Amino acid sequence: MSHHVDLSNLSKVYSTPKGPAVIVKDFNLRLAKGEFVTLIGHSGCGKSTVLSMLAGLNDITRGAIILAGKELVGAGPDRGVVFQSPSLLPWYTAYQNVMLGVEQVFFTASAAERREIVEYYLTIVGLADSMHKRPAELSQGMRQRVGIARAFALKPKMLLLDEPFGMLDSLTRYELQAVLLKLWRENRITTLMVTHDVDEALYLSDRVVCMTDGPEAEVGEVLEVKFPRPRERQAVLDHPDYYQLRAQLITFLEDRAHKHRRVPTLTNVPVELAAVQSLAVEATNRSAPALAGRV
Repeated sequence: MSHHVDLSNLSKVYSTPKGPAVIVKDFNLRLAKGEFVTLIGHSGCGKSTVLSMLAGLNDITRGAIILAGKELVGAGPDRGVVFQSPSLLPWYTAYQNVMLGVEQVFFTASAAERREIVEYYLTIVGLADSMHKRPAELSQGMRQRVGIARAFALKPKMLLLDEPFGMLDSLTRYELQAVLLKLWRENRITTLMVTHDVDEALYLSDRVVCMTDGPEAEVGEVLEVKFPRPRERQAVLDHPDYYQLRAQLITFLEDRAHKHRRVPTLTNVPVELAAVQSLAVEATNRSAPALAGRV
């Protein structure tokens, strides 16, 4: 299978008063055309940094990103981006927010063709009756549907999703995951998604890439998710490999959490204070498994 996207030795370094801060170091990842890959890891490990470099919104310190045989420099319409908050123009309707990008990308198309594109994607995401409402008149879930429609309407070579369902309630999240899968299945756009949700990663992805904790974050483990497509949530939950894969992901994340939770060492202190330290260490060890369920 040919590589559609190649992230090669990607590094991001920020200058600080205390010296260089290496957020991501030598990050390597390849995606096949039409593949759905998810990045998962603890908060602050650099997942969104990788995504923002791919989107062209964050300069690359070292390394390169190749998309469809071309090295990326800056942002462009060949990448559709959906953020946790859709960032809609409040004075535009849902229709106008999507049309804004469509007019820029399909400037040679007729007005009727552009209108057809916008109406099609807004209808697919369930906003046929609300496309002429402004963001203030829409729920958070409906606004996120506009963001998804806007990204797909541009027909990009790659889709970038930065925790797009992180601010939604569980029921709305499940609905939009199904909407996303439907659109992805119809368009087969190569997709890289950032999430903290283990179950979401397994439901949507072909592969799940676990990132190590920063600084100098890199690829830790890669899990192949071979559930049949098209996917139904219950069928995924009933698959014999589901809970084994889930356990692998949680174990990776739990080990990382446990590794980085340190209790300061006390020396030259009374016995009573040393006992308090011992209890603190025990409490830390007991609480580590609980962290995995909240990742």
